[in-house]
Amino acid sequence: MTSKQAWVLGLASLASFMMALDSLVVTTALSTIRQDLTASIEALEWTVNAYNLTFAVLLLTGAALGDRFGRRRIFVVGLAVFTIASVACALSPNIGTLIMSRALQGAGAAMVLPLSLTLISAMFPPQQRGKAMGLYLGLTGLATFSGPFIGGVIAQGLAWQWIFWLNLPLGAIAITLAARRVDESVGPNTRLDLMGVVLVTLGAFGIVWGLVRGNAAGWGSAEVLSAMVLGVGLVIAFVLWERRTKAPMLPMRFFRLRAFATANPANFLV
Repeated sequence: MTSKQAWVLGLASLASFMMALDSLVVTTALSTIRQDLTASIEALEWTVNAYNLTFAVLLLTGAALGDRFGRRRIFVVGLAVFTIASVACALSPNIGTLIMSRALQGAGAAMVLPLSLTLISAMFPPQQRGKAMGLYLGLTGLATFSGPFIGGVIAQGLAWQWIFWLNLPLGAIAITLAARRVDESVGPNTRLDLMGVVLVTLGAFGIVWGLVRGNAAGWGSAEVLSAMVLGVGLVIAFVLWERRTKAPMLPMRFFRLRAFATANPANFLV
């Protein structure tokens, strides 16, 4: 492994570790947050839902922006957004501010995570990629394993705000090193598929909104059904658009490749 490969793998893994750890630690500390901010159960749920909503909705858009404007650039921007949003979470005086800050965290994560994988794939040749991805996923798994324990320690021994303050030094280190140690690269297609971005963003929003609101509003409610139907309709329109546009953000031919189709959770789209 070369020095450049080691830096890319290390920084991509650190970014993934930050996102996974933050999400799990927050879930563990929800009861403490509720008591401190006197939040209702419904409002407390949105500290998780707001993050998941923006993350899921903007995931493909984050990858497309990286291909268009530079993967390192958008990766660093995403880290900065996530770090700044973490500080805003820590300073939140009420549950409403915390929810908005969590939504901003999700937007940052949507830029960081897909590009962390892209940076690894671009840096490592096929014969080394499997080992690199194994190390990357192993560190992410470490966050999954240790998250509940760390969350419990922070919630009991420190203020819950420290969950988010931890991201400040980690984010600052990752941003500084990524800007210096990771080479810039772009995707094979540097044109931004604006129509594709709009369709997939609104479609994902409708589907995820329906899933998030299903238990609270009722799975048979007009709100949930209309959101799901609209979301599915827009996703179908996205697939049709991607098949005919000259510069698709997600070329449908990729799904003919067995490795891509089986590994990608979006294979139900085609």
